[in-house]
Amino acid sequence: MAKSRTAPSDPYATRLVNVRAAMAKARIDGLLVLDRHEQYWLTGFTGEDGMVLVTPTGCVLLSDRRFDETADREAPWAQKVLRKVRSAAVTAREIRRHKLGRIGFDARHIDVATHAALSKELRPARLVSVQNLVGRLRLLKDDGEIAAIRRAIRVAEQAFLAVWDTIKPGQPEREIAARLVFEMQSRGAEEPSFPPIVAAGANASLPHYAPGDAPVKANEVLLIDWGARSGWYVSDLTRTMSIGRMPRDLTKAWDAVCAAHAAAIDAVRPGVRAAAVDAVARRIIRSAGFGDRFGHALGHGIGLKVHEPPRLGTDSEDELAAGMVVTIEPGIYLPGIGGIRIEDDVLVTASGREVLSSLPVRLPAG
Repeated sequence: MAKSRTAPSDPYATRLVNVRAAMAKARIDGLLVLDRHEQYWLTGFTGEDGMVLVTPTGCVLLSDRRFDETADREAPWAQKVLRKVRSAAVTAREIRRHKLGRIGFDARHIDVATHAALSKELRPARLVSVQNLVGRLRLLKDDGEIAAIRRAIRVAEQAFLAVWDTIKPGQPEREIAARLVFEMQSRGAEEPSFPPIVAAGANASLPHYAPGDAPVKANEVLLIDWGARSGWYVSDLTRTMSIGRMPRDLTKAWDAVCAAHAAAIDAVRPGVRAAAVDAVARRIIRSAGFGDRFGHALGHGIGLKVHEPPRLGTDSEDELAAGMVVTIEPGIYLPGIGGIRIEDDVLVTASGREVLSSLPVRLPAG
């Protein structure tokens, strides 16, 4: 049985008000939140077994006894329900207690079998798809979220500098990636935002390369894409450098990516279409003769997840607004030669933008 707690404090009180307003607009009586990151955003609860049911007057946290104390510590105001069995029948029984007719859910966060079983157990109540209801509210970061992203960036940058100072020819990509993870966690990160990309030489032409045993070589390019998760929020950065001289075959690409990176950042401001920012960078890269070598979007939002809206791509319909945090990451990839990508994290402000990351684009040669 759900047990009532104290009233929520901010930011959760404000978030619940906004969620309930969105629920009313979507004409649903309740919202079942199944995504772990969205549960955290709504309640502060970090346990991996959980569901959150938002009603017009309450917020129910369903979990199991492993997270009894965790729920008390992290979401003391929520109505806690500890299940002995995780099943559609148990979930439906709790929903029925609140006499809800239309229960919203995000179809991206539930599998077909679970949806079918829950729909059957809930009849005559109905599950109603309301895709991205919480995600839309998470687009604009509040001051606490921005502070957490700043911390995640600082941790990632400090770890990178600690590793960069020790990189020598002969070191395998896999070792550098492992040391990056260690340095981030030793500085307070819960984990990396994603498995770091460390790509030496020709491997840098693969945008999402998985590091292996290839060694770093003198006078070859080295691309590192990494980030830290700190306070549940993430950073996402990329730097491309060389140990010694930048390869001659990549110097023109390097200059083009640097110019595209700077121009795209200058184009970031509220009210601008995300596709227009992408076009600024793509124009410069195309003019340099590498138009067909920039095969991904310019950037994406970051927050609790590494890839969030908005999407800064040619086909994006998103519009930038103050409070969004986005990556700017133009790249050029030349098979058999290598690749160049530079990525920074940028806050859209009321008057323009603030680059949250601080590493120099042109790092001194190792």
